[in-house]
Amino acid sequence: MVRLNRIYTRTGDAGTTGLVDGTRVPKTDARMHAIGDVDEANSAIGVALTTLAHGAVRAELALVQNDLFDLGADLATPGEDFTPSEMTLRIVPAQVERLERAIDTLNEHLDPLRSFILPGGAAAHLHVARATVRRAERSAVAIAEGANPQVLKYLNRLSDYLFVACRVVNQSGGGDVLWVAGANR
Repeated sequence: MVRLNRIYTRTGDAGTTGLVDGTRVPKTDARMHAIGDVDEANSAIGVALTTLAHGAVRAELALVQNDLFDLGADLATPGEDFTPSEMTLRIVPAQVERLERAIDTLNEHLDPLRSFILPGGAAAHLHVARATVRRAERSAVAIAEGANPQVLKYLNRLSDYLFVACRVVNQSGGGDVLWVAGANR
């Protein structure tokens, strides 16, 4: 259990931060960029939840927000052993598979795509979250020492899930905003 008595520690005042294994890295380190982008993605999902009425999507995103904290802890734990333990949080295949099942379930009720979709409509906040997750994925790929392959899979599936969730939300709120190639020439 996490217990925080004080919020500030002053240990990061010189521009470094601590990882789970106790090593200190610059706050500009690629690993810290990835952790920050995951945090931003989680916040964007939180914003989207304030306007979201769709029950199945809300329920899945509540699970996702917790998963993203696990994922941040995974990224903050350097090494090449990605086996979870009581003291080490790691993203596991079951979390990726849960997202795949959720994508399949939502996608069953959607018409096939016939155009690219512009980020908008009732799902605009979810589109922002999707784009932020894609940035987090790029940041995780950029970690020089490597990242848990399940982290990369999870972020990839999460952007897919958010795309399908956007389509579901827009379906019940006026429809997708479709791209019309060359419309303004």
